[in-house]
Amino acid sequence: MSHSSSTPFTVDNIPFGVISTNDNPNPRCATALGHDAIDLSALESDGFFDAIPEFCDKSIFSKPYLNDFAGFFIESRRQARHLLRGSLLQLREDETQAHRYFIALSRVKGYYPMQTNNFSDFYCSQEHAQNLHSSPKLHHCKDESLNVETTLTRPHGVFKDDVGEYTFTPTKKSDMELEMGVFISKPLIPGQVLDIKNVADHIFGFVILTGFGTSISPWIVTMDALAAVKSAVMIKQDPGPLPHLTWKGNDGDATLDIHLPAHSLRNEKLYDFTETNLNELYWTPFQQLTHLDSAGEGLTTGDIFGTGTISSARVNADGEKVGLACLVERSLPHTSLSCLKEDGILWFEDGDEVIMEGFCTNKATGCYFGFGQCRTTNTPAVKLDL
Repeated sequence: MSHSSSTPFTVDNIPFGVISTNDNPNPRCATALGHDAIDLSALESDGFFDAIPEFCDKSIFSKPYLNDFAGFFIESRRQARHLLRGSLLQLREDETQAHRYFIALSRVKGYYPMQTNNFSDFYCSQEHAQNLHSSPKLHHCKDESLNVETTLTRPHGVFKDDVGEYTFTPTKKSDMELEMGVFISKPLIPGQVLDIKNVADHIFGFVILTGFGTSISPWIVTMDALAAVKSAVMIKQDPGPLPHLTWKGNDGDATLDIHLPAHSLRNEKLYDFTETNLNELYWTPFQQLTHLDSAGEGLTTGDIFGTGTISSARVNADGEKVGLACLVERSLPHTSLSCLKEDGILWFEDGDEVIMEGFCTNKATGCYFGFGQCRTTNTPAVKLDL
């Protein structure tokens, strides 16, 4: 299911990102509404946020990252979002103000929106977690690999050739993993251990994340927006989690209802290769963040973790496992999709474009909002002189 004909950037959303334009190449903070980006640095310089004390230095949104804003007290961030929600539609109707603040999204360049010191990646869908239920599993990654680039160069690796000899060569099995990325807001000093009751206070927002090449969608959807899509967990955790990972709130607020379709484009033909949901992940993002800090290593504003591949057991009308969120999980005969098998799509080839999306429905208003797209084009491996 796709909402490509609608805008994901409704007034229920108010996401945050970093942009530049040809006439102003300086990266600065922005939000998005409809088909426009709104220059938050221009609004800030004109006094739009003056009623919020933490904006006293007038330079929060002129920087090429969102860390300062993400590090605000949660009440200040909510005030800013409330101001924007209540004013942007009116500003757009005023021709003079629209010209100053609104920029067509087609004219902006997006940037990685945070300064990140630490990046960790989990593997937490039930298919990955079946042999280790007591806690999530994760590994630390290079933060330099994070980007919003739209290309992925085919990587090299060590493989056996047809005669059993090991060779260093480009991989023949290029994959994409559909994940979500979670950005940290409120820091936690080393030595303190995060209580799962307070976990949401430490999350700035979510993005779409690809686990093979590690690109993200450029707009961060905040926890304030996502409060409208809190959800129960769809996967029973059996055996139950350890006490520090046991959800202490209402069962219906334990995770988030975010629908996650992904498509591939080959020779101008679009293929659906997965359809899943964040609430079908075995370990929730709230449990993941709690586990991440369970050793007391601390949290830093701007850090990000990946949820791991969000594969689920859901099937389509033909009984095919449509919920598998990477091609390696489709490599077995009983997990293939007929729409891919018919055209011989086993792995992503050079020139293929992968399009990952995420969208939600506000339970109170019934209105749709979303994350936009995370698009990645596969390109040939670099030729090495070995």
